[in-house]
Amino acid sequence: MKHAIIGGIFASTALAGQVMAQDTVTAVHAFPESLIYTKSFLEFVKRVNAAGEGIVKIEVRGGPEAIGMFQQPDAVRNGVVDMVYTPGSFYAGSLPEKDALVTSNIVAAEARANGGIELIDQIHQEKMGVKYLGWFDSGVCYNLWTRDEPTLDDGGNLDVSGLKLRGNAVYNAFFTDYLGAQVIDLPTTEVYSALERGVVDATGWTQIGLIDLKWNEFLNYRIEPCFFSTDLGVIMNLDKWNSLSDAARNVIQDVAIAHEEESASKLGAKRDEDFAALEEAGMQVVTLEGEAAEAYLGAAVEKTWDRMKGLMEESPQGADNYDELIELFYEK
Repeated sequence: MKHAIIGGIFASTALAGQVMAQDTVTAVHAFPESLIYTKSFLEFVKRVNAAGEGIVKIEVRGGPEAIGMFQQPDAVRNGVVDMVYTPGSFYAGSLPEKDALVTSNIVAAEARANGGIELIDQIHQEKMGVKYLGWFDSGVCYNLWTRDEPTLDDGGNLDVSGLKLRGNAVYNAFFTDYLGAQVIDLPTTEVYSALERGVVDATGWTQIGLIDLKWNEFLNYRIEPCFFSTDLGVIMNLDKWNSLSDAARNVIQDVAIAHEEESASKLGAKRDEDFAALEEAGMQVVTLEGEAAEAYLGAAVEKTWDRMKGLMEESPQGADNYDELIELFYEK
């Protein structure tokens, strides 16, 4: 009887330890810690850790200095790290459907409500073995920024001939297929030195963050209208996600959904502050008008949709989701 009681106490203690065990999730972020978008992700982490005290904790291992920004999605896919905050464009080769977010004209809360985020999550799980937790910092679009005053042709269309234009996977289809630019692909971390040395004299970038990156030391013109949307999100290794307790998953997902909405609102105000500061420091705005503006915006969307469809058709899963993605992420 005595041995049975002692055994029961040990079993109960062990069970209590299992129930109270805290899950730990390791994470990295694509951009340097000083950038506004990384600060947004770190706020998400802080909120998860507060809401999940004793249940789940996210441990941030660093940014591109820890794992290269373009290697981070595969690191999550392979279980080297559990979570990453990154643009979908950084793993476009595996998931071209991310272009639905790039060309979107709605915000994350709307895509969450209409089932768009659910579909994107399903595609991430099927194609990459990762969980798509949320689309953060949506509603911020891109501009083209130049060192010298941009040239417009007789029809008011942008002429990029002669520009040394920095490109990347987000907007290269638009820059090359419509604008006819010869782009120089560079990661974010190398653009400052490239501008300083004159390797490039123009770049696409979001409405926010130019000051954080100090690119405004070299760039003097912002071209309107803006185009695209940020496609920043958080993905998590699916096996790790499934191994978490129900309580831990609920905390992470609930905070992610709340952060989708709150980050969009917060960054909208930050955009206005940045624009005012840049213009006060001498940044000039050149605005395309009329048919030139319509053609510019239309090409940004259509050329990127063409890229998405072509890459989807090449994949084993095909392009069956193409029309639904456009319908859910683009309001006509």
